[in-house]
Amino acid sequence: MVAGGRRRLGPAFGNLFTSNLASSLGDGIARTAAPLLAVRLTDDPLLVSGIAALAMLPWLLFAVPAGIIVDRIDRRTALALANGGRAALAGVLLMLSATGSLTIWWLYAIIFLYGIGETIYDGAIRAIVPSVVTRTELPRANSRIEAGELVVQNFLSGPFTSVLFAVSVLIPLGANIVVYAGAVVLAVLLPTAAAGTHLSGEAVDRVQWHRQFADGFRFIFASRMLTTLLGLSTFIGLCVSAATASFVLYLLDRLALPEALFGLFMLTGAVGGILGSMVAQRLKERWGAGLTMAVANIVATLGFVFVGLVPTLWAAGVGYFVTSAAILVWNVHVMSLRQSVIPSRLLGRVHGSWRTVLWGSMPLGSLIGGALGRIDLTVPFIVGGGAATLAAIVFFRFLTTLPNPEDVDNGDSR
Repeated sequence: MVAGGRRRLGPAFGNLFTSNLASSLGDGIARTAAPLLAVRLTDDPLLVSGIAALAMLPWLLFAVPAGIIVDRIDRRTALALANGGRAALAGVLLMLSATGSLTIWWLYAIIFLYGIGETIYDGAIRAIVPSVVTRTELPRANSRIEAGELVVQNFLSGPFTSVLFAVSVLIPLGANIVVYAGAVVLAVLLPTAAAGTHLSGEAVDRVQWHRQFADGFRFIFASRMLTTLLGLSTFIGLCVSAATASFVLYLLDRLALPEALFGLFMLTGAVGGILGSMVAQRLKERWGAGLTMAVANIVATLGFVFVGLVPTLWAAGVGYFVTSAAILVWNVHVMSLRQSVIPSRLLGRVHGSWRTVLWGSMPLGSLIGGALGRIDLTVPFIVGGGAATLAAIVFFRFLTTLPNPEDVDNGDSR
């Protein structure tokens, strides 16, 4: 037990948390370096927004196959394969940069392949969490994972990458190879509980491919709650991706933020996210998961409108802080609810199907945002944030009816 009477999440979760920190460090380096590299290669808002679009496109094309892989094999192996592939891609990016051969098109290709690896990694890590903690502990476990990712990606890798990027792009790119290689080792050392209840042996042969491909969608669309939640999440995700597609140009060109301070500015979002992780469980205990999600949704979407209407650096910082806090609260409770509703054997496929629709729509949002950015760099925030706010208001009542994770029975023993 810990102070305040809360149970510890246990050594299995501790090992998973540490492994995810290592992978998150690599993700943070890559996500900070990619837009900075793009800005060096082009000043076209539409081409820069292509980085965000290509990063999300694999979720449209490969999330379901990735989910099938996660449900078929040891989930520790899935984590290792995903990070091993990304280590190799980091090596290719380093070589192209060192030889002066990197173009925006090469960067597009690497970002796309990197995203394929992320579909496998994300599906595996989300499927492992409910295998090592109880349903009541899911919001707290997801909050810690989200907070850990934010701290590592923004407080550590964000400023580290931005500062060293100004010295030599080769330093952070080289470090990324080492980080992902270390994450592979840590994934292999995870406890047996992390393996999951995957299909194996003769069971794999008896399950037809096309039925596995449709299993996730079939489960989602059989539930009115999940179907409505997915539709709302997808629309708001599209709006948010439109609002933020040319954020780096907005900061560097419109607001004159120095390139070396880009990572430092992103700390405002990290601080907001950490605050969100600290209050997510407390808000759920006071209001219930449904009302917490409904309020967080409106706060986040209004934050984007504020950034567009007040084009100053301080307003961008405040808006990014508020939206990051609210989005993390939303993400924690949506993920916890899904993990409690979905049986363990289907977690990979349902998660992949969900990401296919939700994240697969985001490339379209990014392209819309890039086109709007050609009008004025504030327009994506106003249009995207405004549309998302309208949806948040319309579906406010629906969200308040959603249950707490511990009140759901999915047939599993946990």
